Amino acid sequence: MEDEFARVAVIGTGMMGPGIALTLAKGGCRVALYGRSQESVERGFAGLDEALTFLTIKRLLDAEEAALLRERIWGTHDLTEAVAGAGLVQESIPENLDAKRALFRQLEEVCSSETILTSDTSGLRISDLAVHLERPERTATLHFWFPPHLMPLVEITQGERTSEATVDKLVELMRRCGKVPVVARKDVPGQIANRLQHALFREAVYMVQEGIGSAEDVDLALKMGPGRRWPVYGVLEHHDVVGLDLGLAVQKSLVPGLSRAPEPLPLLQEKVSRGQLGVKTGQGFYNWSERDPSAVKARRDAFLCMLAREWSQA
Repeated sequence: MEDEFARVAVIGTGMMGPGIALTLAKGGCRVALYGRSQESVERGFAGLDEALTFLTIKRLLDAEEAALLRERIWGTHDLTEAVAGAGLVQESIPENLDAKRALFRQLEEVCSSETILTSDTSGLRISDLAVHLERPERTATLHFWFPPHLMPLVEITQGERTSEATVDKLVELMRRCGKVPVVARKDVPGQIANRLQHALFREAVYMVQEGIGSAEDVDLALKMGPGRRWPVYGVLEHHDVVGLDLGLAVQKSLVPGLSRAPEPLPLLQEKVSRGQLGVKTGQGFYNWSERDPSAVKARRDAFLCMLAREWSQA
């Protein structure tokens, strides 16, 4: 039987697009990487080549595998050409509801009626992106985690009118690409992992805001405490092991004191209003004039590579 995903397309050459294209190529797909201009296509391929070089240096790919993956990916700034014959088109443009809706309508016009349209959105609902489409049953969120060539998780969100067949096909494709797919059965903003991450982010900001702990100590507590076991030991799994009765007892005393703010906390809003945006402005929760962000990213990626090598040998 012919492979439905022999040809796929990735729309967007920014932060996520090249890594997503590489992931799909690892699944055996021939991938069109689309950018709005030749310059953006070239930037996308620069990011792709950087990722392939990194994976080769870290011994997650050999030179022959890297060359094969590179050959499976081609670039274009002609949208119709990019999606021709594609069984899947993955959107990865900036988080703007109107722009994504307009792109989805355009894609439905130029794609085959059998093409599955997916979005890498991290905060928007796929049902809202597909609201004006004639074939919403063939749409879903396919949310990769950054950096997509290193992070195993992919979240598949079933929209209000997404068919089970579409979800099943995406789960199978992501497994073929070496990813670990999870399915959000309700179309809520943030899918699964981002909701967990932002609930934790809110509490972390609250603790700094209230003087419970410094930014450094809040991060260090996570990295040296629960974060050490989370790759192999989920939070629900942990509480099953220690006993839900103990979990309930702790929650009774702890939950009333947690932040329940219905909007972003004042400390975060104040930092943004002052232009303290983090690395991009040199000041956020940390003073980045005294810290090297490239070293932080290198440490992150080295750790992810170590996990990937260990799990591939397990």
